[in-house]
Amino acid sequence: MVTFKNAKKLKETVKEIPLESIVLETDCPYLAPEPFRGKRNCSLYISYVAEKIAELKGISAEEVIRQTEENEKQLYQINESRLLKEQVIE
Repeated sequence: MVTFKNAKKLKETVKEIPLESIVLETDCPYLAPEPFRGKRNCSLYISYVAEKIAELKGISAEEVIRQTEENEKQLYQINESRLLKEQVIE
């Protein structure tokens, strides 16, 4: 929703909160980001959200993606080395 033209409060909030407190998601199937409003949402559109957050914060989209991936790993307690070990065992 941060890509929506009328999301002024949300955009202000994104500017104010630290990037370390943000995670990205594709949200509701009927809330696709601009420029796909009115179409069914899909995870391929997440880059538009990252780009908008980067624009609002004055940083690169790559930095938004890198940090939000770290945030997600912490939030969901994802340990990459553990996942790699589990794949080797299988």
